[in-house]
Amino acid sequence: MASTVLVVTALEDVTADRVIAALNEREVPVVRVDPADIGPGLTFGARIGSGASAWAGRLVTGSREVELGEVAAVYYRRPTPYAARYQHLPAQQRDFAAAEARHGLGGVLNHLHGALYVNHPGAVTAADFKPAQLQLAAQLGLAVPPTLVTNDVEQAAKFAADHGPVIYKTFRGLPRDEDGHTGAIWAQRVDADTFDDTLAVTAHLFQAEIPKTGDVRVTVVGRRVFAQQIAAPDGALDWRRGDWDQLLHAPIAVPTPVEAGLHSYLSAFGLVFGCFDFALTGDGDSPEDWVFIECNPNGQWGWLPDADDITTAFVDILSTSTEGGGAR
Repeated sequence: MASTVLVVTALEDVTADRVIAALNEREVPVVRVDPADIGPGLTFGARIGSGASAWAGRLVTGSREVELGEVAAVYYRRPTPYAARYQHLPAQQRDFAAAEARHGLGGVLNHLHGALYVNHPGAVTAADFKPAQLQLAAQLGLAVPPTLVTNDVEQAAKFAADHGPVIYKTFRGLPRDEDGHTGAIWAQRVDADTFDDTLAVTAHLFQAEIPKTGDVRVTVVGRRVFAQQIAAPDGALDWRRGDWDQLLHAPIAVPTPVEAGLHSYLSAFGLVFGCFDFALTGDGDSPEDWVFIECNPNGQWGWLPDADDITTAFVDILSTSTEGGGAR
């Protein structure tokens, strides 16, 4: 019987550290691997055919090794991009080597027969598009803000006139610069008078500003739901832009219809786990108070006050799969 949990992530990942430590406490076999270490520090051989209908072989890191057929669950967190492994190469060689590693090693790791993925990288990719998130949430009956995705200045101006005040959000974070630094552009109010033809260069997401009374982060792991109301001391529009240590948290009950919608949402995308963000427009007792903003299918949760309970929920799912009782 498969008994090992494979944790796929970068070396520095405090969220994964929590889960690995808890798995070790339960004496669940666990192997951590960053696929971008491929080379002398990470070797593998995977075989199929000759009577074998699933990938078999061995994955060897600098300190651990695992038989692929022994992997019962994969905790897929945030591995280093393959391209980082080959930055020293000329562009064509770099792109070729990274693509071969992603489709070869990644192709095997993403298709381990019978393993439970939390979450499968393919499901994470599909669920990572904000237009898909908003559409599914709306179809499930969750309230969503009036939203426009456009590169047309006239449509943007009309949307602002109809729904102002208006917020602008990016779809993704800023990519790394030449020095390897990353950044973020936070949700911000925009003035339609500043719109011009430069909007045509790329896609933009505009939303009507919600007259919110607060924000809520809901972390769902399997059937377990953890919800915290969040307030920034300075009343910032986007609580993520300040010092997270200064945020104020309070547990909050999720209305039953909203909770049902969250489980349906994860099921539709084939996810086991997700971090949902909501804006509240009332005290939170009514489902109508809850406005869906987005869901991060691979979000951070280690900073939350209930992180220990969330860790337990992850370990319950991953360890149960090693006992033959988990979903496949």
